[in-house]
Amino acid sequence: MPEVLDIDKLVRPLVRNLKPYASARDEYSGSGSGMDFLDANENPFENGVNRYPDPHQRTVKKAIARFRGVPEESLLLGNGSDEVLDLLFRVFCEPGQDAAITLPPTYGMYSVLAEINGVENIRVPLTPDFQLNVPAILEAVQPRAKLLFICSPNNPSGNSMARAGVIQLLEAFPGLVVIDEAYIDFTGEPGFAGLMGEHKNLVVTQTFSKALGMAGIRLGVCMAHPEVIGYLTRVKPPYNVNELTQQRALQGLAQSEAIREHVEVLNREREGLRQGLESISFVSGIFPSDANFLLVRVDDAHARYAQLIDKGIVVRNRSGQLHCENCLRITVGTPQENQRLLRVLNELSK
Repeated sequence: MPEVLDIDKLVRPLVRNLKPYASARDEYSGSGSGMDFLDANENPFENGVNRYPDPHQRTVKKAIARFRGVPEESLLLGNGSDEVLDLLFRVFCEPGQDAAITLPPTYGMYSVLAEINGVENIRVPLTPDFQLNVPAILEAVQPRAKLLFICSPNNPSGNSMARAGVIQLLEAFPGLVVIDEAYIDFTGEPGFAGLMGEHKNLVVTQTFSKALGMAGIRLGVCMAHPEVIGYLTRVKPPYNVNELTQQRALQGLAQSEAIREHVEVLNREREGLRQGLESISFVSGIFPSDANFLLVRVDDAHARYAQLIDKGIVVRNRSGQLHCENCLRITVGTPQENQRLLRVLNELSK
């Protein structure tokens, strides 16, 4: 990484010079106690959601900052992590000029968003054991490469990336290194957010969809240097996180002990599922996983996928992805769901 990373120079000139939209709730952000709000053309009749939500989600950010141990000024919230990822493209990548580096096999939305935003996608494959090929990544770096996406634990393989390799890339890549930590809670490790003070080019994304059990509310989290957060805030829609989502997120974060217990159960079930799969005759490989799923190699993924569908069990066929030939991705379910899956697989095995 350059000695002093200039975030301003990474940002698209259009965004750098943009005067962001100021909503009514930006201009007045007081407590509202005893006030009559006649500024936002809202319906005045109270029903719990007749008022616009806080555009900066201040209360939710305070709760997340406590939960994750990060400063509030380093947080931006989005309508799912996908909105956060899209904002990164829109702020830092000039359509038709800039590029992003992705590391297949990985989360497919990085490539989709690159295409939508007119950004070249430079693909540098992971090694056959799904680890970073650091020399190849650094060789692919060019002045137009603004974003590097690392998914850790990786989807669809489930493994965490070697920490030394990630740090090497943080120190050498001249743009932003975006680490997608959707599954970080299942690893028992702290992740990379704690390195934000040392690496100005580090962006960490997390989600409420996995360990926190709130996929339905669509809430994604971006953690980054306040300068990066400031530019993303300029571009995001003013009310991108609705009131119901904010309320449900606060309720969920207040149940941290239940979250921890669910993670412990899923991690135990993951290992139990792994052991059960080892006895299935048509399973030829089970990849190491730090996530809430297992990538499993079978004799014929298309046939086994169809057989499971017939039995009322839906898994994901990942055979079309690099290094994933004849692989099924199986989410860890409840103990009862996992037992039923193993029972069905044993029947098919016979």
